[in-house]
Amino acid sequence: MKYLLALILALQCALTCHAGEAIPLAEDPVVEQRMIAISEELRCLVCQNESLAGSRADLAMDLRRELRTLVKANKSDAEIMEYMVSRYGDFVRYRPPVKPLTWMLWFGPFLLLIGALYFLVRVVRRQQSGSAAPVLDAEQRKKAQSLLKDTELPS
Repeated sequence: MKYLLALILALQCALTCHAGEAIPLAEDPVVEQRMIAISEELRCLVCQNESLAGSRADLAMDLRRELRTLVKANKSDAEIMEYMVSRYGDFVRYRPPVKPLTWMLWFGPFLLLIGALYFLVRVVRRQQSGSAAPVLDAEQRKKAQSLLKDTELPS
């Protein structure tokens, strides 16, 4: 048992000795950093809730490879974004531009919040004004008292 434990410990130490630092995917670390920064701003079209940089989908890997070639071709960040949007639409961006097509996306939650607050205030005010006892004239009061006397249970 001791020998087995020693063997496992020795193998563990041997494996960690050969571990090294990860080699960057690009030859130039500046190109790789720029590609990562751009891919953080783009949405994975397969996962839809992950950035392109964090996704492990095959399409995401292809798009990162394409981004890398565009960065190496000395395209500006704006040109790369324009290329991706022209190819995949505004959906590919995590922060789509504010334009008439995306107004509901940007301002819709605020409009819903304002509408909900307005509805809440109206309901509260209506309940507060309706909580006061209605004013009865003498005839209505007599009728109510007679109805109450008729329905009383004998004790």
